[in-house]
Amino acid sequence: RSMRVEGLEMICFQIISSVGTARSSYIEAVRKARVGDFEGAEACIVSGQQEFLKGHEAHFELLQKETNGEPVGGSLLLIHAEDQLMSAEGFKIIAEELIENYRKMDALEKRLPQ
Repeated sequence: RSMRVEGLEMICFQIISSVGTARSSYIEAVRKARVGDFEGAEACIVSGQQEFLKGHEAHFELLQKETNGEPVGGSLLLIHAEDQLMSAEGFKIIAEELIENYRKMDALEKRLPQ
């Protein structure tokens, strides 16, 4: 028997909600870094990672069910949830790189004669 559709939908919505919140936190982190608020940027990254993990754990739950022989079934909603999961993960990587660049620019600007 495959997983009940309602259960799959709830897990998909959990993934989408969590990783969407994570992605928003990563975007906010970059905005904070751009204005020199590196502590705030780090806090946003940490907050985003906590939300991302909720989505990742929900996705892992589906993978475990499939591995244990319980067909999960495919759906457009699941594909969308997985797409959002990967998008948020990619944005975290980009956000961390941008924040590091802003840190370097900030340090260089502080060394320039005024």
